[in-house]
Amino acid sequence: MGRTYLVEEGIGQYLTELSTKVKPYVTGLLIGQCSPQRDYVIRAVRTPPKEQQQEESLGPPKLASLDEEWITTHASQVSRMLPGGLLVLGVFMIATPELAKDGQNALRKLIFSVEKSLSKRRLWKPAEEEVSDRAALQICSATKKVVCRTYDVQDPKSSAKPADWKYQSALTASWVALGCTVNVNIHIPLLATSPNHDLEKNTKNGLNRWSKQIEDSVFLINGQVKDEDTELLEGQKKFRGNTQPSTQFSDVKVLTQLCQGASPRSTATVQVCSGSINLRGAVKCRAYIHSNKPKVKEAIQALKRDIINTLSDRCEILFEDLILNEGPQKKNFGREYHVLPQRLFVPVAGSSVMLSDYKFGDEAAGEIQERFVEMLDQPVQAEDMHIAEDISTVDICPVTDSPSDTQQAQLTKATLLLKLQQNMGLVVAAAVAVLASIFSFNYFSD
Repeated sequence: MGRTYLVEEGIGQYLTELSTKVKPYVTGLLIGQCSPQRDYVIRAVRTPPKEQQQEESLGPPKLASLDEEWITTHASQVSRMLPGGLLVLGVFMIATPELAKDGQNALRKLIFSVEKSLSKRRLWKPAEEEVSDRAALQICSATKKVVCRTYDVQDPKSSAKPADWKYQSALTASWVALGCTVNVNIHIPLLATSPNHDLEKNTKNGLNRWSKQIEDSVFLINGQVKDEDTELLEGQKKFRGNTQPSTQFSDVKVLTQLCQGASPRSTATVQVCSGSINLRGAVKCRAYIHSNKPKVKEAIQALKRDIINTLSDRCEILFEDLILNEGPQKKNFGREYHVLPQRLFVPVAGSSVMLSDYKFGDEAAGEIQERFVEMLDQPVQAEDMHIAEDISTVDICPVTDSPSDTQQAQLTKATLLLKLQQNMGLVVAAAVAVLASIFSFNYFSD
């Protein structure tokens, strides 16, 4: 028995409309949420067309011209716009009958390419029990026949398994939303040995260490610590027959542990640094969970990933912006002060779920609206865009003067002295042994 996909009813109409425009095929992403029992698909988003595709369409229809890199880049951009609990669940293709035979092979290849691209950016690892099946949806533009199969992305040799594709109205009407504000104050040293002061690499390493603190944090849901295996909605009334979006919101507090690790002893490392990166601010995080008896651990996991993703994504966006404006090579740097893009949320029509995006201070509302149309194929009204937080900053601080040979020599001396102090007992013992041997030699000589 394969997996079951419960699909928002409006997606059927969206795919039908796309099928009337197929020349000769169209691809896209399926967005939703995995759960142990079933998966939920809340949006389908077509791949943005490229200008040169119009010229290619003049030739005979073929899937060999499928632009894999373009599709995976689109998936990476879309994943940034998804709050906690939502992910790219799979890919779809609407194609003419003559392309149907090769369609499934093309979808399989795309599923693994998209997953590989997305996993490279993650600072967290999937749990062992996590669902790793992804959907491959194929629709014939002539007959409108729908074929849904799944592939296990953790198994490169995975073969296709059949899956049920079922439409349902008001799928997310009573989903649960969790929100929190996380205060960030991360200090990341820049090693002097890092080539060209590789800011992006150092920042990612620093965020990797910080993400482990988030993973080990304690989460209070509405002021309470709840057992992970209990139901999130335990003790709450469930309103039946309500098809209007009515989000149940849970306020979450994140308590970060001050001490990491069980051992009280630690080892200090002395490193020559050329400066530091400081990330400061308060970030708004949000996650959504299905209402079919969700577990507390599912909700906390979704929120943890949103906390980690939102800071990682906006740092990534900032460095992309810096490369566009200043170029990839920057050998010397002075003190720099940058503002991280702010997070904003946008409602999805007919749903209790909100999607998100990131806005620089000088970006106009029109630019955000264009991005939603291009990336998510969704028109957005300016008044529906809600900026959720104050400004967060990145402060890049070099040392007053770049470390000279003299300074590095002094640091080396300091390191040696520290090691001598740590091993003072051995040094004293050795000195006593030497003096004793000299005294003994002089005694016998006399």
